[in-house]
Amino acid sequence: MPAVTVENPLTLPRIPEPVAGMPQRKVLAVEPGGDQARITYMIDGVMEHLDSNGGGGTITNGDTQWMTAASGILHKEAPPEWLVQKGGLFHGIQLWVNLPGAKKMIAPKYQDIGRSSVALLSSHDGGALVRLIAGELAGSTGPGSTQTPITLLHATITPGARLTMPWRKDYNALVYVLSGRGTVGAERRPLHDGQLAVFDGFGNRPGLTTVGETITIDAKDTLDVIVLGGEPIGEPVAHHGPFVMNTRAELVQAFEDFQAGRLGTIPAEHAHS
Repeated sequence: MPAVTVENPLTLPRIPEPVAGMPQRKVLAVEPGGDQARITYMIDGVMEHLDSNGGGGTITNGDTQWMTAASGILHKEAPPEWLVQKGGLFHGIQLWVNLPGAKKMIAPKYQDIGRSSVALLSSHDGGALVRLIAGELAGSTGPGSTQTPITLLHATITPGARLTMPWRKDYNALVYVLSGRGTVGAERRPLHDGQLAVFDGFGNRPGLTTVGETITIDAKDTLDVIVLGGEPIGEPVAHHGPFVMNTRAELVQAFEDFQAGRLGTIPAEHAHS
């Protein structure tokens, strides 16, 4: 897996060793894995992106593109033609992050987050490498700029090792397994590639809080996981196709704007390439 690696994780800033008795987040469910910001994290291979706002570029092993669609944008993303013709690895993950209603009409924005800018951390014993893409963790900050408080990271945990991370109690928390096997949470729930763990705690709303202050992940094999969480927005969601709004009326308006060409155009020489 060519995403950012280091020879000796112990040379990196370390996540503090957990204090004995510190409450851990519990796992509510383990599930199969299936306007907003779209985050594409490329692990193997190459992805090209172009949009009607002038953003875009090429991302490859360990790079991230963070596109905030907001008030509306047209975009095209695909592997380059040479990769399609030649063949090869193409492995990445795309996340859709909702925006609160008050920010859905801000100006679109594109961020090119190169692998060299990602903050690197180690577990206290060096058994896990953490690539912090956005947000804060144990005193370090990732390079991604977000519209709401979010933490996003990719961790590689060696066989038999444990990664325990401090996690804000007002954040929700998800762990998605890219590859490998392990367990998650205080109750050591089994987890393997393609599965998603949902932890307890959904902000500060009554009845949905958590006392857990840490997230724990144990690896049986070499385990690669995406860990994501943030401050819950707590608003209704209306979703259809590429649009995520708060109401059906807003969805209808979004489609009308698209059909009327109000979202702009991708330059003709790139639109069908």
